[in-house]
Amino acid sequence: MRNRTDDNWLLRVRHLTKIYGEPDEHTLERTGPAHNSNICPETQSIVACAEIGFDLYPGEVLGIVGESGSGKTTVVRMLYFDVEKTSGAAWLRPYRNAAVNYLEESNQKKRFIRNHLMGMVYQNPRDGLNFRFSSGGNIAENLIMAGHMHVGAMRDRSSQLLIKTEVPITRMDDQPGSFSGGMQQRVQISKAIANNPPLLFLDEVTSGLDVSVQARVLDLVRELQRELGIAMIVVSHDLSVIRMLTDRTLVMKHGRIVESGLTDQVLQDPQHEYTQLLVSSQL
Repeated sequence: MRNRTDDNWLLRVRHLTKIYGEPDEHTLERTGPAHNSNICPETQSIVACAEIGFDLYPGEVLGIVGESGSGKTTVVRMLYFDVEKTSGAAWLRPYRNAAVNYLEESNQKKRFIRNHLMGMVYQNPRDGLNFRFSSGGNIAENLIMAGHMHVGAMRDRSSQLLIKTEVPITRMDDQPGSFSGGMQQRVQISKAIANNPPLLFLDEVTSGLDVSVQARVLDLVRELQRELGIAMIVVSHDLSVIRMLTDRTLVMKHGRIVESGLTDQVLQDPQHEYTQLLVSSQL
């Protein structure tokens, strides 16, 4: 495991929970894998995820796998401030040396964390790109949010990132709407890493792409991780993506983690019956 000791974690998450609706004090007890549902039968509240906890280490790639509705995307969207948590805490080492639960910070401080210390690549490029801007303009938008102002320097940085992600530099002034799905994802990756964040979230980044395009995007992600040493959390329902990219894996069902461990161990010798079902269905 890269750069890992017990006390040098980059991100620590504890008891992270998101519930939609009006739960009561017994909602968590009535939902989850044991009940085969994340909907509380008494209150009808939906437990998107509950009591999620893990540590992520510098340069590590953590996978979160599960079926649609398992809660895996909700976890990363809470950590990236797209979704407000119901309860729980998270600490990020580069932010105030992990002295505060960053999920409780003010909106201004959350913007700083998001713009300087994190990147997100969404399943749908329209969630991560402004289709009214050029590809270079999208990267510049992130640079401006982090305080960069020099137009020439931002254009140079945009060029470097597009070259790194294999987007033709001749397309820098074109809008992403004219690009293929795979190229849109590569522009989105460029934008996400523009400010050299120590942490990158990837949410189903190959869904909807042709198989050959998927493979190229995954190769790119793996090359960038190796070159830049960014810690990543990769969300996917596809075990081949998890197998290719990740060091450790969390398996989620009905909003709960049912199994976790080294990716090779989890996929080659799954212990939980749900993980066994996932693995056997994708063989």
